[in-house]
Amino acid sequence: MQISDVPDLAHTRPRPVHWLATATAMAAVMAGAGLLQPDAATANQTGSGTATQTTPDAAPLPAPDTAAVDFPLECGGAKALVTKEATGDLDGDGRPETVAAARCDAGSGTPPSGVYVLTATKDAGAPRVVATLVDPADRQTVADLAIRDGLVRARLLGYSGPDVPGCCPDEEQSLTWRWQNGGFVQSDRNESRSV
Repeated sequence: MQISDVPDLAHTRPRPVHWLATATAMAAVMAGAGLLQPDAATANQTGSGTATQTTPDAAPLPAPDTAAVDFPLECGGAKALVTKEATGDLDGDGRPETVAAARCDAGSGTPPSGVYVLTATKDAGAPRVVATLVDPADRQTVADLAIRDGLVRARLLGYSGPDVPGCCPDEEQSLTWRWQNGGFVQSDRNESRSV
């Protein structure tokens, strides 16, 4: 065994103070990284409408508020209840739309849902319903609703026939819609299955 002429170094044996110093340094690096963020993106999603580019100085346009809309539901005195919503620019005009799943607030049971597309008016008035993607008469319940890649995506729960109790949907389907030629077109691909 060879004996070193160099005295024992303090850093060869980690002590709690060393771990504490390392943790503090890592926390400072993480905090600094959290404060330094990249500039806002200015690219737009392409669509069939006229695209407008936003500048970093311009405030993003707000999506239509579902609370300010009268949904075309016949609720017999009950209020309309928005159960799901998603926002995004569906027609490529630089202004976001809101897609909302709404049903009557019946208090019990499973009332059917409608899926509606909302847009803001140019004069900043109340938003309005511009399309119905799922009609409540179809007896569907919306399980999931999202906007991705310019597509409205919904997972719906429904019934195989009129004898199936309203509490217990026995079918599931996934549908998508795309803005095309001035209207929403449902995809040909309908993923349906029994639940």
